[in-house]
Amino acid sequence: MLKFVKGYMDSIDGIEVFPIISLLIFFTFFVGLFYWVFTAKKEYIKSLSNMPLDNQNDQIL
Repeated sequence: MLKFVKGYMDSIDGIEVFPIISLLIFFTFFVGLFYWVFTAKKEYIKSLSNMPLDNQNDQIL
């Protein structure tokens, strides 16, 4: 089964660019996420962490 997939992928022109693009997207996303985490304001993070415990906006039906 794997030989069939590998043989089929070898026949496609330009297929080698897709793993590079996916790695760049993955790397860029996580670098951006780490940048946001380290530069976010502490008050904003604290307010987000308290959101699940804040019951003022919940309505009991």
